[in-house]
Amino acid sequence: MRTTLDNRLIPQHLARQFLPSGRPSHGVPGAQGHWLGRLLRGVRAGDGRLVINHAYVKDAPATLRLSSPAFAEGGAIPLRHAGGGLGDNLSPALSWTGAPTGTAALALVVQDPDAPLPRPATHLLATGIAPTRKTFDEGELCPRVGNGVTLGRGLFGRVGYAGPRPLRGHGPHRYVFQLLALEHPLALPELPSLGDLLAALTPQTVLAWGALTGTFERA
Repeated sequence: MRTTLDNRLIPQHLARQFLPSGRPSHGVPGAQGHWLGRLLRGVRAGDGRLVINHAYVKDAPATLRLSSPAFAEGGAIPLRHAGGGLGDNLSPALSWTGAPTGTAALALVVQDPDAPLPRPATHLLATGIAPTRKTFDEGELCPRVGNGVTLGRGLFGRVGYAGPRPLRGHGPHRYVFQLLALEHPLALPELPSLGDLLAALTPQTVLAWGALTGTFERA
């Protein structure tokens, strides 16, 4: 969907709203109100570019069962897991079952398909997850935690978990936690992007997947 707002202005405004830095949005007209969120309310990236809808993922069996003690499927993500300036920017605890025999590694991606951007915003990219791992503790997917997992670049280049911080007035956003079981570890750069991960996939790479969706809204 198109908007009459000059598209060259949107990235700067969105960056100041989305970045979980906790810094005030000085210089953004109406940053403390809802005008931009309301203006872009009908503009959403959509589900088509979620990782689980990628051509090499969607046909794999959805047999992984991903859950969190922090929120149920489709439920509201607690404020403590929201981005800086709103919450504590702590990644929620996660657990899963159903990794098939032959799984050599896992990858976890969190995307917001309701962001008013050309593609879903990436809030977390974690690769190199050992096949024997079954859980993540709260806060474990922050870049300061050394747990052997490779954290990649997501929204606006941020590394590690970036909690929900949608535009005020834009309506509820979904945050889709997507876990992939892989038949071999991916050859990726030291600080991979989502594009790097997708480029490394082949039709045989993904053995199974699972997803968990939480919601968050800034009224």
